[in-house]
Amino acid sequence: MRATRSEKWFYIINNIILTIAGLTCLLPLLNIVSISFSEYSAIAAGHVGIWPVGFNLEAYTTLFEGTPILRSFKNSVIITGAGVVFSMAFTILAAYPLSKRHFFARKFFTLAIVFTMLFGIPLIPAFLVNRSVHILDTYWAIWLPGLISAYNMMVLKSFFENIPEEMEEAAAMDGCGDWRLLLQIVLPLSMPVLATLTLFYGVGYWNTFQSILINISSTEKHNLAVLVQNMVANQSLMQSINNLRAEEMDQLMTPESIRSAGLVVMLVPLIIVYPFLQKYFVKGVMIGAVKG
Repeated sequence: MRATRSEKWFYIINNIILTIAGLTCLLPLLNIVSISFSEYSAIAAGHVGIWPVGFNLEAYTTLFEGTPILRSFKNSVIITGAGVVFSMAFTILAAYPLSKRHFFARKFFTLAIVFTMLFGIPLIPAFLVNRSVHILDTYWAIWLPGLISAYNMMVLKSFFENIPEEMEEAAAMDGCGDWRLLLQIVLPLSMPVLATLTLFYGVGYWNTFQSILINISSTEKHNLAVLVQNMVANQSLMQSINNLRAEEMDQLMTPESIRSAGLVVMLVPLIIVYPFLQKYFVKGVMIGAVKG
């Protein structure tokens, strides 16, 4: 079926808008990467655009030698890895029973969970609760308060409801119990939405820094996001990094190049992981959000 003239204009305008939106996201990232690799004179003169001017790895050398970036990177991996496992496990355990029509308290718990989506978690009450249960200065203060996202749980619940009941009934007639049904039938069928929610949780844990600053007092437990945020906001920190090799650094690097290098190191893991989950991304959200 051939598109009408109005439809063609709609597609043209839509593609132009999406192209502009994509460029507004891509160009700042390219500029940051270019600054991290460019020479000192080009950065100081403001001549760096989306392509590096010259080639200089001194910013990355200083970043790894002058900051605890490897320790912060390890902490980020621990926070993200364990957090995703905990959050996905409890999200599945919450969404699966709520997707069953015979669950007697299904409506009550669903409405209670949806009600929590209207309000955020206040910082001071959350801090007082964490202190009362003695989990401050531990990663449990990061994992437990945000263990389940109500939005993610509702998406997964909707996906489970779209799985044909006949399939589960046939497995039950063959002697399949609830746990085996969940692990061997339901979850393998739910890989698109599980991959999507894993990406949501992973990005959230990887980028978290406010709750780290509030609940984690030991600097050796800070993650990569806190380190990069301190580099962006704290001029004294950048000055101390520059003083490590002052005579040489004044000629080869600028604070902007170090900050850009830190941002690049923080973004690289997400850029590497995303292509493996991207094929599930749209499919998982749409199937979980639309019922019928």
